[in-house]
Amino acid sequence: MAGARYAVDAHAIGRHLTGNEVYVRSLLNAFAKVDRESEFFAYYSALGAEQSIPERFASRRVSGNPFARLGYGLSRRLRVDRPDLLHVQYTGPLFCPVPLIASIHDVSFLERPEYFTAARRRQLKFTVARTARSAARILTGSEFSRDSIVRAYGLDPDRVVVVPDAANPFFRPLTRESAMRRVLERFRVTGPFVLSVGDLQPRKNHIGLIEAFARLVKENPALPHELVLAGQDTWFGPRVHEAAAHSGVQGRIRFLGFVTDDDLLQLYNACDCFCFPSFYEGFGIPILEAMACGRAVACANTSAMPEVADGAGLFFDPAKPDEMVRALRDILIDPQLRQRMERLGLQRAANFTWQRTAQKTLAVYREVAGRTRRPSRVAPKAASAKPLSAKSVKTLR
Repeated sequence: MAGARYAVDAHAIGRHLTGNEVYVRSLLNAFAKVDRESEFFAYYSALGAEQSIPERFASRRVSGNPFARLGYGLSRRLRVDRPDLLHVQYTGPLFCPVPLIASIHDVSFLERPEYFTAARRRQLKFTVARTARSAARILTGSEFSRDSIVRAYGLDPDRVVVVPDAANPFFRPLTRESAMRRVLERFRVTGPFVLSVGDLQPRKNHIGLIEAFARLVKENPALPHELVLAGQDTWFGPRVHEAAAHSGVQGRIRFLGFVTDDDLLQLYNACDCFCFPSFYEGFGIPILEAMACGRAVACANTSAMPEVADGAGLFFDPAKPDEMVRALRDILIDPQLRQRMERLGLQRAANFTWQRTAQKTLAVYREVAGRTRRPSRVAPKAASAKPLSAKSVKTLR
């Protein structure tokens, strides 16, 4: 749509918000490649975050304080920039003078509230419900999440659009030997290892993975592998560290904390297997990242993960450590199985691209913007053009 102006809340960039940051950063970069006509405004908070925003996009800094940003910062910025819409993740501003599009990746805070602190649970329950009911369209990455969102908020299913995520093309196969050297230099991991990626929070099921790894080592003493966990500490971190300390294999478990994409690329390529034991995911981008690097993947059979991995992953019940042990053992001791899964994973990851995600997202933008474009930016009205309805005029105010 010529002359379209789209605003994106990019406050997650630079704040180590993992999945939310990966999503908005990847989406903006893909927009720059597939849409060279529209005007984009990216609202960021962290100092230096503008360096991750495409150069031709207008970068606007808003408060990093969520109360200030959502209470008045974004609204004031929108009144100045006058975009055709605003795209947010989960929570929109309290007063939004333009149509709203919301990406809601999952509703785990409703379906599995035990994974959240009481304060975080209350906050998400209130703010996401308000955003979901006011948004013109909701975007989500999987059919699983779409069904959950529709059920949770009683929405018209047509308002919730599935737009799958993808692995950043940065994640790609590298020479295994060079990746292992980099991992040795950077993290002092000396032997073969199983990798898992995710913040140390309850739903990621690190404690279950630690238990399964301990059993794997005890039942297969010839295996030389370590377990490497990449992800930042959270309020739940002490519980995970305690589980490792009492596992009996503490010396073979490595906690790396938050890692950069450069380090993550090397870790994916150097590992013998990637394990994603999460209890609940609205999509599961790390699954595709590992596959894109040519690694065999073992993952949970719950929520959206079977939808993402399809036939290219080896599945297990995350609540049953014995199943996790069996999946890891099969991959690690059977080179033919591992190589076949590596090939299938590369093929599966290739089905998802951020360019495709951006194009589908832009199609939703155009639909929403096309219904509410301001008269000042609409082409001169032809004789047969219909006047704006009273509802449209009200929306534009």
